[in-house]
Amino acid sequence: MEKRQELYAGKAKSVYTTDDPDLLVLHFRDDTSAFDGKKKEALARKGMVNNIFNAFIMERLEEGGIPTHFEKQLSNNESLVKKMQMIPVECVVRNIAAGGLVKRLGVEEGIALNPPTFELFLKNDEKGDPMINESLAETFGWATPEQLAKMKTLTFKVNHILKQLFAEGDMLLVDYKLEFGVFNGEVVLGDEFSPDGCRLWDANTREKLDKDRFRQGLGGVIEAYEEVGRRLGITFPA
Repeated sequence: MEKRQELYAGKAKSVYTTDDPDLLVLHFRDDTSAFDGKKKEALARKGMVNNIFNAFIMERLEEGGIPTHFEKQLSNNESLVKKMQMIPVECVVRNIAAGGLVKRLGVEEGIALNPPTFELFLKNDEKGDPMINESLAETFGWATPEQLAKMKTLTFKVNHILKQLFAEGDMLLVDYKLEFGVFNGEVVLGDEFSPDGCRLWDANTREKLDKDRFRQGLGGVIEAYEEVGRRLGITFPA
């Protein structure tokens, strides 16, 4: 498999073509951003930690019956993934009130949400990833009703698998976002799952172990990411 030219560079990852038209190389960089790119910083080891963490999670999800774009980890910072037609709709599940939900509705941070909430957002940085609904997604052609239904089913299945996985490491899966694409006509989980795209709290102290440490200037961002991995049994290179 030969890595070729850069296809796309996002806020924290770069995508490269390969000699196989169905496969891409996903390169995790050390770049970190928040607030739609308004706050940026390079954090040493971050790309490596997120790549290895994502590989572990994707493998666990595959074992749980979730179709993903992940093929295999290539190196500390790179993974091989399927080339998909991405659906520009983010799926968000919230198990505990935090972040945008608290800001929008004025509810108390930390209250349990039963049942968990499910929200859709348009993936558009320029517009601040606005919240949308199924009707808007269908009307504007961002996703079909069948795709939206499948995405919702898979998103809640991910919740069932990962809540249990993190609980075994004495952590709470507060909320997370997922992105999906289409590969050979099938809706498949794409992008990544790492502390960059979810909220994780220590189950006992409720210490934040995710990108909120960067957003809120708490420090120890990568140390927290590595602590999450350690609790899951992930080993990172020195």
